[in-house]
Amino acid sequence: MTSEAVVYNHLLTFFSRYYEEGDFISQRRYKGDTYAVPHSGEEVLLHWANKDQYYTKSGENFSNYRFKLSDGREVFFRLTAADTAKDNRKDNNAARVFALAQERVIEKEDDNGDIYEEAVYPIREISDASGGKTLEICFEYIIVPKKHKQKDENDNTIAALKALISEDWQAVWRPAPTENKSNRTLLEKHLADYTAKNTADYFIHKDLGGFLRRELDFYIKNEVMDLDNIQDAPAFANIEGSLHQIRTLRAIAREIIDFLAQLEDFQKKLWLKKKFVTKSHWLITLNHIPAAMLKTVFANDKQREAWKYLFAIKDLPPPNENPDSFAESNPYLTVDTSLFPASFQTTLLAALSNDHDLDEATDGLLIHSDNFQALNLLQACYRGQVKCIYIDPPYNSPKSQILYKNSFKHSSFLSLIENRLCLSKKLNTFDGSHVIAIDKYEENFVSRIVSDIFNDKDNTLVTVEHNRKGVQGDHFSYTNEYAIFSIPYTLKKLNGLPKEIADYEWSNFRNWGGESLRTDAANCFYAVITNGEKIIGFGDVWYDESKHPQSSNIILDNGLIEIYPIDNDGIERKWRYERGTVERIIDRLRIKKNNRTGILSVEIAKIEEQFKTVWHSPKYNAGDNGTAILSDMSLKFGFPKSIFTVMDCIFAVSNKTDIILDYFAGSGTTAHAVINLNRKDGENGKRKYILVEQGEYFDTVLKPRVQKVVYAENWKDGKPQADKESSLHGVPQIVKVLKLESYEDTLNNLVLKDNGDLFAKLNDGVKEDYLLRYMLADQSRDSLLNTEVFKRPFNYQMDITTSSAGATERMDIDLVETFNYLLGLRVHAVKDRIEKDGYLTVEGTLPDGETALVLWRDCEKVGYEGLDALLGRLKINPHDSEYDTVFVNGDHNIATVWENENGIAGRLKIRQTEEAFLSLMFDGGNL
Repeated sequence: MTSEAVVYNHLLTFFSRYYEEGDFISQRRYKGDTYAVPHSGEEVLLHWANKDQYYTKSGENFSNYRFKLSDGREVFFRLTAADTAKDNRKDNNAARVFALAQERVIEKEDDNGDIYEEAVYPIREISDASGGKTLEICFEYIIVPKKHKQKDENDNTIAALKALISEDWQAVWRPAPTENKSNRTLLEKHLADYTAKNTADYFIHKDLGGFLRRELDFYIKNEVMDLDNIQDAPAFANIEGSLHQIRTLRAIAREIIDFLAQLEDFQKKLWLKKKFVTKSHWLITLNHIPAAMLKTVFANDKQREAWKYLFAIKDLPPPNENPDSFAESNPYLTVDTSLFPASFQTTLLAALSNDHDLDEATDGLLIHSDNFQALNLLQACYRGQVKCIYIDPPYNSPKSQILYKNSFKHSSFLSLIENRLCLSKKLNTFDGSHVIAIDKYEENFVSRIVSDIFNDKDNTLVTVEHNRKGVQGDHFSYTNEYAIFSIPYTLKKLNGLPKEIADYEWSNFRNWGGESLRTDAANCFYAVITNGEKIIGFGDVWYDESKHPQSSNIILDNGLIEIYPIDNDGIERKWRYERGTVERIIDRLRIKKNNRTGILSVEIAKIEEQFKTVWHSPKYNAGDNGTAILSDMSLKFGFPKSIFTVMDCIFAVSNKTDIILDYFAGSGTTAHAVINLNRKDGENGKRKYILVEQGEYFDTVLKPRVQKVVYAENWKDGKPQADKESSLHGVPQIVKVLKLESYEDTLNNLVLKDNGDLFAKLNDGVKEDYLLRYMLADQSRDSLLNTEVFKRPFNYQMDITTSSAGATERMDIDLVETFNYLLGLRVHAVKDRIEKDGYLTVEGTLPDGETALVLWRDCEKVGYEGLDALLGRLKINPHDSEYDTVFVNGDHNIATVWENENGIAGRLKIRQTEEAFLSLMFDGGNL
């Protein structure tokens, strides 16, 4: 074999090991099919196939897909069953494809583990409550011979559907040709998109160049130089020729690696880029709406219809009537600002800012987004702020598994979880905890990854009996799931589980044993005053140790009795609480009389018990307290948690004013749990919640659920239920709702600018370097963030995906809200003048404690001279500013340094918004 052939043979062998069917596979080969795991001497190492990659696959269950026809009707592809390789073992002679479902009856499980039969049809027509129609086409993920490709199965599916789809749905067959396939139909297009989406790998390597360069050196040493067998090499081998081959191989391979790394690093840059806020709106209860704006609210037909639909309200006052009395009697109806013009929201926020610190007054934040992107955007604002992070990720069970074409479903799941845990870890307070709900399918792997990431915390596995009837397994009936608690040692004690009064455990309020003497804590020696039956007060501390009570019980002239912590041997001891704090536990104390001696003593109740590692109670049943609760609200969602399970998880590790985060929010149980905990605590309940969910049910389940729970505590048949006192137990609430740009949106808006003229002027060496390493970053620069848009920031638009089929819509982008999160700005106030004068101001505090003003302006309306006049109207004097930093978009001439008659008076820190925005958006940190 010629030297050239040897080199190319090695190149093919090396790169083919890491690429299969167009996808990269991160597996370190030792020789042939023997693998090596990189190890740094750890006692225990957790390693999986995709450990060094970002998992980017989107979609609620990675399986469903819908698209609209020209007449507004929808076609919905639904996956009804999936057959994947057991334990991630590949079937070498088989492949898996999406095939049209066959008509039959299958057995399924409900939340309680009961088996029921469900008919499966290839297609069916379904109608929604409003009369809209959807054509549902069902698929199965099945095993086929390896030679059978997805394209072949798609042809079979189309042939079968031509006989099944009625004339009423002939619009699916309208032409959607391509250059290579002129007779392609709309249904064929979407079927190809659907199957491609669900059979592709969605990973981005964190350091592809470094990985492949290390692997190349490893390959050369072990398989080209073959050091293991060097003693068997011929004595007069052509060492010089071999070294030349190795140098040539290494040089060519590294250039290929550089080019591959440029592609991967560019994708990584797009993935880690902080994403734009594409939409922002608010849910605000009527009690917070200024009286002057109520008429506008009640005149909005969309809002009125939403109230009727969500809250089953039939009798709304006419729009032109005075709405004050209705608002007063329905203070917890939510106003959804997305149903109003944008100007209404800015005016409302400005009005609220007059009476509230806006961020402080905000009770909840709901984010419609891929959770990695949301966590990434939240870093500056909430780093070190979140006390409890509770997540209930998709379990990867047969009911909700991730479809991965190489069948590494555990590896995919671990990458998904690891990527997000590493980000969310940074949001925890110093004593903040993570709680992860998981079942038997992934508990083992997730427990290992938690121990790896949170190796400095107390990681405890709690068993939760969520289904008393059980789900039949191969050998056992499964009644439980798990909650993995990762608790920092700085959190000294968990909150206890409250006991029923009848179950209180009573013990002596007087200390005994070691360090129980009066001299051990002087402020714990005082009188407990009683009338013989109940405690009515406490005496002062006896600091003078030369004075002593005559006995443990002293009867006063007024008939009251003083009880002192003196034991039966006359030894002066101390109470278990000091005098300064005893009043707050008076309801836990009682008087006990010794029937033999008549002596009174004081007992204290243990009113809570420590949480145990096995939770079993009817309240944790997911069917009765999860699915049934949603059903009572007329909402549907598969396998929601019991509200009480989530409440207890949150209650155990957090307090009444903490922030709670759930970035696998599902149906919104965590928001429901936080609101209920606050209800229970009354005015002292001030917990805030942040929920992140990317599924389509964000708008159909999660958001409606939050609004319903805010309005009323209990529901039945879709109607709010009052208690005996005719109270719905609604709560006041201000909730922000955001939708973020997705990774797919970033790709859709990417435009590569041809720099051909500049390229032609470069010499050959620089051209090669440019092509291999810099071309993508250079040619895409303006399409990722063009600073020219900041001249008119209220008019910036992007193409945003609006359906799982990839349909896009040109939408306004909220640069103001995006910048607030990039800065980590805690917003105090928003001032509106957008439509009238072309500007808006945001006041707040930066993470370092500095006060900041962000001044946004339409530079065509507010230029140089207009900016000076605007500062005057806003009463912002650069010579005497109340702000440490002022951000301004566009060119300006604001003086940053000034002098008075005595010399330099001060300096105002002015920052260009564009520069800060660009820097913060692409600062991926050490993710």
